[in-house]
Formats: sequence, structure tokens, C-alpha cells
Amino acid sequence: MDATIRTERLLLRSMTPDDADFVFDLFSRPEVARWSGSGEPMTERGQAVARIEAQPARAGDHPACGVFGIAVDDALVGIAMLVPLPSSGGGAREDVEIGWHLHPDAWGHGYATEAGHAVVDRGFSAGFEELYAVTDPVNERSQAVCRRLGMTDLGLRDDWYDTTTRAFVLAAASRPGRDQ
Repeated sequence: MDATIRTERLLLRSMTPDDADFVFDLFSRPEVARWSGSGEPMTERGQAVARIEAQPARAGDHPACGVFGIAVDDALVGIAMLVPLPSSGGGAREDVEIGWHLHPDAWGHGYATEAGHAVVDRGFSAGFEELYAVTDPVNERSQAVCRRLGMTDLGLRDDWYDTTTRAFVLAAASRPGRDQ
């Protein structure tokens, strides 16, 4: 599959080492970092380089999956992903996650929802039957994006990441009227 996705306003593309300054700026901000990984902000640029270098492994082997920089007019505003969802306890599940992290300057413009629709369409076009989103239980902004994408709230779950999340699911069969 092509490594880029175009929407009306966005270009989702593979990230490169040249994006490290953006990734560092994004995840050094407490208001973004609190919803990602350890929840701790990045403190040095090398962490951003390492995160970009780890993206191919995070995306796994399926050609539709990836971690994508979200660009508006050639400037990155965030990151979207379509990736394998790690099971709690290392169990054998084959769930696929969609997700997003947007720079605070890009909040409130609908970019997360637009990028979310794009990765959902990519996932369903690739044959995935269900896609999941997992959020921190108090991350109301991401939960609102999940609802705008038409996802069903599964409530609090411990199925993934060895932690409690508020999980959402969208089934390919439940998306009438959208190209799949």
C-alpha cells in the first residue's frame, strides 16, 4: 500500500529523521505527553529520534499499518497511527488500533477526526474487520473524536497495554455509506 494518505486538508505520510524536531516539540509538551506511553514529557531530542526509529517495528508487518505524520500545507501538526494493539499480559490477540496525537496549536480544527477517518478507511480497505481506539479514562477530547468517528464505547477495559483504558471499537460492517 502507498505510504501516504490524502484527505481534503491533510497529508498523512511516513515520518523521517528530519521530523525529530517536531516530534520532540510535540511530546515535550505535558498536555500531549500525558496521553502517550509513560505520560512523561520528552526531555531531549534524542528521544524523538528514537521514537521515529521505532515506528516501523511499532507498525508491524501488515502493509496497511503505519505511524503517519499529519501535515497541513507541508507543516506537521500531529501523528496518526494504524498499528497492532498490544495485548495485556502478552496474550495472543490480533487487534488493530487507530490513534492520534495533535500539537496543541492544531487542536480544535477537526484534524484528529479527519485523520481518524483516513486511517479507518485505510484499515477497512486493507480488510481489517474491526478497529479499536484506546484512551486514557479521563481523555475526553480523544473520546469525543472516537464518537465522531462512529465508534462504540466499550467502557473501561484492561485488554491492552497492561493498564485500564476507555476503549472504543468500530466494525467495518457498521459503516454504511462510507467507501471501504
